[in-house]
Amino acid sequence: MPSLEELIGHSLTQRHLTLSVAESCTGGLVSHRLTNVPGSSDYFLGGIVAYAYDAKEQLLGVQHTTLIQQGAVSEATVREMARGARQALHTDIGVAITGIAGPGGGMPGKPIGLVWVAVAADNFERAERFIWGGDREQNKADSAEAALQMVWDFLESDKQSSKQ
Repeated sequence: MPSLEELIGHSLTQRHLTLSVAESCTGGLVSHRLTNVPGSSDYFLGGIVAYAYDAKEQLLGVQHTTLIQQGAVSEATVREMARGARQALHTDIGVAITGIAGPGGGMPGKPIGLVWVAVAADNFERAERFIWGGDREQNKADSAEAALQMVWDFLESDKQSSKQ
């Protein structure tokens, strides 16, 4: 059975769409998985690992006020990151991940394992909140999987809506 990244690659290739990634807590893991697929350079244009506030602002265009008011791990920030990846790399689809992988960093209202994932495309934007219960490595792996699943879900729903 093909992997999620292989399915995504096939769908993007068939539809002549491009993808970019903005990663924080996953540190490049989504980009790594996407580039494990031979031929991924046809549709995966690049990724930005933006860990610090300054990197999120300067590389992805996340608003300083968003980071100060909402925090780096928030729905508003991850949506801006996904939009910023699309804009910076000129792609059809952007996916972004930000979160608290652990073992430290949790706070009231933002526990260890909290992750936000967003997908942005023309006339589409969706963000989801997850709370993972694993160690740092498992939380990163779960976050990468969730991001790829969201891209796949978007591609499948977009395919269905374009048939109607």
